[in-house]
Amino acid sequence: MDQEIRKDFQETVAEFTIRHKSILDIISKTDEASAKVNRATIKAVTQCGCIEIGARKHQWPEDVDLLDLKNMLNSNLAGQLCSDCQDIVETEIGKLLFYITALCNTLNLSFDEILVKENEKILTLGKFNLR
Repeated sequence: MDQEIRKDFQETVAEFTIRHKSILDIISKTDEASAKVNRATIKAVTQCGCIEIGARKHQWPEDVDLLDLKNMLNSNLAGQLCSDCQDIVETEIGKLLFYITALCNTLNLSFDEILVKENEKILTLGKFNLR
């Protein structure tokens, strides 16, 4: 995401955060929005069926290198979101981003600076990031 877009988004959120100005409201709405992202993804599996989850315990040799491990692990996901499910998941992720950005605004934090710092941390730690 371009820095100008992130800055514009943070300013837009600041302008249109009206009902949920309280830090408590924002935190609870962030949790709710996160749950809705999860629920929309689950519904894509259980109701629509456009994606499937085939999860089981990952097996790998004890002496595996971290870079090799990355190639051995997978998302346990098969298929692609259909256009309807994609729209719903994107909408819910958008709402989550709104409330995360509102939280940044309330705490006087720069969403852009947080992204830059996190990216630098990931790049610095590289394969040792382990997320």
